[in-house]
Amino acid sequence: MAAPPLCPHQDGGTPALPSQDGGRGGALEAAGTGSLGAGAQRNMAEGGAEGQKLAELLAVGWQLWEELETGTAPSSGSPAVQDKVRQGMDVLSRANSMVAELDLFSENEDLEEIASADLKYLLLPALLGAMTLKQVDLSKRLEHLESARAHFWSFLKLCKSYGLGSFHLPPAASPPAEEGAESPPRRSPAAVQDKLVAMAASRQAKIERYKQKKELENRLASMKNSVDSGQSDEEQIREFYILQTQKWINTSLEEIESVDQEIVLLRSRGTAKQSSAPPHATSRQVRPPMKPFILTRDAVQNKVFGAGYPSLPVMTVDDWYDQRRRQGVVSGQSTPPGLTDEELQKQQQEKKEEEDDEEALQKARNWDDWKDTHPRGYGNRHNMG
Repeated sequence: MAAPPLCPHQDGGTPALPSQDGGRGGALEAAGTGSLGAGAQRNMAEGGAEGQKLAELLAVGWQLWEELETGTAPSSGSPAVQDKVRQGMDVLSRANSMVAELDLFSENEDLEEIASADLKYLLLPALLGAMTLKQVDLSKRLEHLESARAHFWSFLKLCKSYGLGSFHLPPAASPPAEEGAESPPRRSPAAVQDKLVAMAASRQAKIERYKQKKELENRLASMKNSVDSGQSDEEQIREFYILQTQKWINTSLEEIESVDQEIVLLRSRGTAKQSSAPPHATSRQVRPPMKPFILTRDAVQNKVFGAGYPSLPVMTVDDWYDQRRRQGVVSGQSTPPGLTDEELQKQQQEKKEEEDDEEALQKARNWDDWKDTHPRGYGNRHNMG
C-alpha cells in the first residue's frame, strides 16, 4: 500500500515542518512547549537541528517505502530491492529511536495535546513493521515475522491509547504452534457454534475495514495536493495525518492477522521436523538387501515360478526328434512333424508319377478325362450328397 508523501518544500527539498497553533510548537521546532518532555526540550535548546534530522530520516524512509510499493522490479528478492529495504529499515530504525529519546508520545496524554507537526511520527512503527516484512531471507523468516508483529502491535497500542479508531487490540504475543494438527480433537456442538460465530464476526470486521480503507484513500487523495503544495492550514494538515494514521491502523490489523497465520505454520513445521527426527543416541543398523522371493502354494508352482525353471532352451526341435528316434520312441518312417495326412498323400502321389508308374499314370489320365465330361455335381439332380 503506497502512502502519500510527507509535506515537501515547494522546491522539492526536505519536507517542511508546519507551524503550530497558539504558540504550541512541535518537538521539531526550536521554540519550547509545555507538551514536550525534558529530553525534547534539551534537544530544542540546541537550535532544533536534531528535529530537522528526524524529519529528514522520516522523509527518506517514506520515499523508499513508496518506491518499493510502486516499483516495477520483477522480483522482491532482487539485490536492488533488498538494498532499498535495508536502507529503509536503517533510516526508520534511527528515526524510531530518536522519537523514543525525545519522548514525543505518551500514553498519559490526549490526542489534542500532540502537535500537528508531530502526528506524522506516529506512523514510524507501522512503516518499520511493513519494511521488515519486505525482507526475503527464509532462514530468518520467523524472526522477521515476530519483529514486524511487534512493530505493528506497538503502533496499534499507541493509537489505542490516543483513541484513534475503534478496534480490538490483538494479543501482544504471537500464537504458539498448534498441537495435534494431524488429528484435531472433536469439539462439542456448542464449541463449533461459537467458532462459526467468531468466523462470521471476523469476516464482517474485514468487510468493514475494507470499506473504511477505501473511504480513507479517497479522502486522502483529495487532500494530498493541497498538503503537498503547502497551501493547507494547520487543521487540514492535522486531519490529513489523522486520516493517514487511521488508514495504517487497518493495514496493521490485517498484517498482524496474516503474520499470526504464517507464524503458526512455521512453528508447526519446525515441531514436526523435531518429532520426526531420530534420536542421536540410537544408530540404525544397516541391513543387507533382501533377495526377492515368490510365495507359492506347492512344489509344482515352486518349480514353475522358482529358479529351477529352465528358462533357456537346451536343444532344437530336430535334435529332440533325433534323440527320440534313437531311443526307439519314434520310427524313422513315421510321419515327419508338421505334415498332415492330406499333404503326405499328395507327396506320395507325386513321387509315384515321377517314378513313371504306368498303372498309376493311366489311372490318373482316365480320371482327368472323366472329369472333363462330367462336371462337378453331375447326376446329383436333387442336390443330395
